[in-house]
Amino acid sequence: MRIDINSDLGESFGAYTIGHDAGLMNAITSANVAAGFHAGDPSVLRATIRLAKARGVAVGAHPGFPDLVGFGRRELNVTPTEAEDMVLYQIAAVAGVAAAEGMKLQHVKPHGALFNMAARDAALAAAIAKAVAAFDHSLILFGLPGSEILRAGRAAGLRVAAEIFADRTYEPDGSLTPRSRPGSVIHDAGEVASRAVRMITERAVDAVDGTIVPLEADTICVHGDTPGAEQLAAGLRARLEAAGVTVAAVGLP
Repeated sequence: MRIDINSDLGESFGAYTIGHDAGLMNAITSANVAAGFHAGDPSVLRATIRLAKARGVAVGAHPGFPDLVGFGRRELNVTPTEAEDMVLYQIAAVAGVAAAEGMKLQHVKPHGALFNMAARDAALAAAIAKAVAAFDHSLILFGLPGSEILRAGRAAGLRVAAEIFADRTYEPDGSLTPRSRPGSVIHDAGEVASRAVRMITERAVDAVDGTIVPLEADTICVHGDTPGAEQLAAGLRARLEAAGVTVAAVGLP
């Protein structure tokens, strides 16, 4: 068994520090780097890529809605063309800085509301996949297991990676519980690690109502802005490796 551990990084902005990037880089294998729309700025983008390179962590673009105030977690009404263009723009920004630092993008993972909307909206998912394919067919597109975004990625000829979340609760349909609901984010490191091991070894997770939801698992996310994220990621990786799971970037052979 093998799994990639990813985290959303580079989300600080100007004088404001968000997340635990330096600590997380010691445990993760893939970094989803913000492009400045929902979070991040040019200097943070470059510093994050440099840090990933120094730690041997693969990098990907993390495009989101242009909503700094809402941190990209508010749904916006955009056309498929607008979605395609904004995703292409953000991929190009991250890829350009990565190239300047001697790195190549591994993947693309939509952020927040864009990610969740594309999981259920086929037209939006197709627009995102079209943008990724237009930029580079070798990029891996991340999305929820069984989602429209994975179907759209496959239809566009892309390699896709089913992403699971160790620190989020699930609904019976396999979607993530909205953050607006109490308890939707799990903070206990032991519980997160135990859930992750089961999700990867048994390909299943308990939903909030006790339903057992089957799922694919190629990469697992630890949110960088969760309090104690670096300790959570380190403990998660240790538990996975102790269970015989190989932890490696999803793009490696």
